[in-house]
Amino acid sequence: MDDMDTIWLTILLATSTTFFLMPVSTPIAWWLARSTSKARPTLEAAVALPLVLPPTVMGFYFLILFNPESAIGGFWVEITGESLTFSFSGLVFASLIYSLPFMVQPLHSAFRNIPEEV
Repeated sequence: MDDMDTIWLTILLATSTTFFLMPVSTPIAWWLARSTSKARPTLEAAVALPLVLPPTVMGFYFLILFNPESAIGGFWVEITGESLTFSFSGLVFASLIYSLPFMVQPLHSAFRNIPEEV
């Protein structure tokens, strides 16, 4: 793989992750900022989990979760015909999960600072 291929792959991954992360993280952050539900601390902990787990542990769990023998990996193979492990689609999914707290937490802080009347 040539250096330019690596750069383009990185740009494509960053663009894809941002594109998919915005519509997912914005409602989560808004709900966390406005909700008084008892489920809120659990969701906050789940969103922050990628910050706590070491990257090697997360990678191991992604391999188990995305493998074609698992429920999620098998479902993806049925729909698309390709495996999530060692594919660009799997890389995007893993990047979405890993990047979620970096998008949700700043948005959550911003939504908390907006008056409810607005």
